Amino acid sequence: MCVRYLGFVLLVWFPGVLHAQSAAQPCRAPRLNGGYLVPEKEAYFHGTTLSYGCDDGLKPAVEGWWATSTCHNGSWSHEPQCIDEKACLPPDIPNAKYTASQNGWYKDENKLRITCDNGYEPKDRQITTKCINGTWSSVLVCEKSSDSCGEPPKIPHAVIIHQRHQEVYPVDTKLQYECEDGYTVEGADTTKLIFCFSGNWTEGPTCSRETRPVAGQGGSAEVGTAGGHSTSAGSGTQPVGGGSSTTSGSTDRDSGPTFRPVDDCGAYPYIPNSDVVQKDRMFLKYQCKAFHTLVGEATVACYSDRTWSPLPVCKETFCVLDPAQDPLPNVKLSRVEYLKEGERKHFPCVWRDYSRLVQCTNRRITTTGCCHTYDHQRGVCW
Repeated sequence: MCVRYLGFVLLVWFPGVLHAQSAAQPCRAPRLNGGYLVPEKEAYFHGTTLSYGCDDGLKPAVEGWWATSTCHNGSWSHEPQCIDEKACLPPDIPNAKYTASQNGWYKDENKLRITCDNGYEPKDRQITTKCINGTWSSVLVCEKSSDSCGEPPKIPHAVIIHQRHQEVYPVDTKLQYECEDGYTVEGADTTKLIFCFSGNWTEGPTCSRETRPVAGQGGSAEVGTAGGHSTSAGSGTQPVGGGSSTTSGSTDRDSGPTFRPVDDCGAYPYIPNSDVVQKDRMFLKYQCKAFHTLVGEATVACYSDRTWSPLPVCKETFCVLDPAQDPLPNVKLSRVEYLKEGERKHFPCVWRDYSRLVQCTNRRITTTGCCHTYDHQRGVCW
């Protein structure tokens, strides 16, 4: 009887196992040009992992001189591919974005340009790298900006609302605190807001217990712990109802600089060759005009003593090419030309298809001789 029952259970259970296995689709053998598969089959069961290598002069499109790929329900974890050994794989650059290659790798001599995320800046101002013989010419890094802020201050009995936690907060970030039930913020509601300024958070609020009048007494009461409360009438506080007394007050914590609304500081600061591009209740943001670069913090705030925070300066960063003062030999220049810092510009020479390449560096002009267009493209004129 027991054997019959066991056989019935197996008949019911075993088809279910077969169905579960058949539901997972096998994978066809991948087409690998310039390489070989181990083991080499026409099809592979779900969950099978194969290895592959590449012929001389080629390498896998992933790290290493060999690679593995796993069949998962009809698809490979990555499609095996052999590429030129001089090609480069996508670099891993935290807190940065760049244009991804459509085929997943970059040819030799290809250049890559990154943009750092908000709150980060390129280390040593380096934003480009070049694929040279299978290796990137430089390791690009996006580091925390000097004017960004780290974690906002922790305030007892309060949380930050409408904002997820992150490691770095860009300058001008505003955060709002909310006190827990039974607590209220001291002072005006505007003290619930803090913002990131010059790498520091402005001072945050203090959450204190709410108070309410006690019937028959002239004073007020604070909600206490252990079921009781204390009165604050008279010279001291007395426990009521057997509870413990609780006194409110500011919580000891580190505080940043204190600020006032910018309108409290009077007329906005005048910074030559700049414009106010953003106005907030608590700060102003400046931007330099063309051919100028900003030195200092772009954000300006009003301190609690009604003085302005340190002002930036818009420094001239351009070169002047004046044919009357400094003519370029064999170049017909009819007017004064202005070049921005780092800008390169071609000026045609008197001969066809020849030109001078002029560059502005540290407010000084550097130039090539008159070179043919082909030589400029090859970069052999400097």
